[in-house]
Amino acid sequence: MNRQAGKAALAARWSALALGCAVAFGAMAQSYPTKPVKVVVNFPPGGAADQIARAITGPLQEVLGQPVVVENKGGAGGNIGGEAVARSAPDGYTLLMSSGGMVSVNPYIYPKMSFDPIKDLAPVAAAAKVKVFLVVKPGKLPTDVKSFIDYLKANPGKLTYGTPGNGSSPHLAAEMFQSQAGVSAVHVPYRGAAPALVDLLAGQIDFAFDPGIAMQHVKSGKLNMLAVGSLTRSPMFPDVPTLDEAGLKGFDADTVFGFYAPAGTPKDIVAKLNTEINKIVSTPAFRERLVALGGDPAPMTPEQFHERAEYDAKRFGAIIRDRKIVGD
Repeated sequence: MNRQAGKAALAARWSALALGCAVAFGAMAQSYPTKPVKVVVNFPPGGAADQIARAITGPLQEVLGQPVVVENKGGAGGNIGGEAVARSAPDGYTLLMSSGGMVSVNPYIYPKMSFDPIKDLAPVAAAAKVKVFLVVKPGKLPTDVKSFIDYLKANPGKLTYGTPGNGSSPHLAAEMFQSQAGVSAVHVPYRGAAPALVDLLAGQIDFAFDPGIAMQHVKSGKLNMLAVGSLTRSPMFPDVPTLDEAGLKGFDADTVFGFYAPAGTPKDIVAKLNTEINKIVSTPAFRERLVALGGDPAPMTPEQFHERAEYDAKRFGAIIRDRKIVGD
């Protein structure tokens, strides 16, 4: 066999191998899943990530025909749960539900992460764009943004605010707020939004940028909502101004929550999950549940989800560097 014929034969074998792989992956996606799927939520129960995950996994297991089980694995700003998924087999049976901050923020604040969320995780589907709301315990604190800022300026470093942890979206929102308003307060990090909310309701801390889980307490009067940390108002509270409207121009702390898989997960399985999750996210039932958290549905392709993470990394990276924020 001459060299040219040999090359042609080799090319044919590679082409056949590639075709065989494509057929195998296609068959894998068609049969997937054949056993329960685990969704790791990298924050404690009760927070925004947990509630969004549970709103999706119920309908998802119906269309997949297999149980979809939620496991909460919080800590280290989401890194513990993120690493657990990144180290899992890339077969579609272990997924991660996380705020986008683990991918777009954590690499800036945890210089010695044990995994690379960009390289070790693959975006599957965005689920929700989550707003944050400036809420305070009623009583001694003002009920409008301007008066609240004046109060903070008159009492530098005396008020406390809680967050789900260093580098979380509520923490970044609070740092943005302090920077733009020219005020200072004491940060109290928790292992999730729910524990921070418990202490806010108990009066152990003074205020928080809540990711939507405090809505019922605002409605009942247990908390006062001063502003929305977004460029748009919340349809649930149309009379509450945005911080942009209140004078902090351009203030936008929205983040996108969504699903990830271990890098190397077959693209056909990722595509199948993306299609089914996007269908669920686009239903009126999910929208209604999400609006109750103050969020908006955010169906995206994996590529669009990745681009959003890059956008968030640029804007949040700037405040992280300016405020010298570091991980727990």
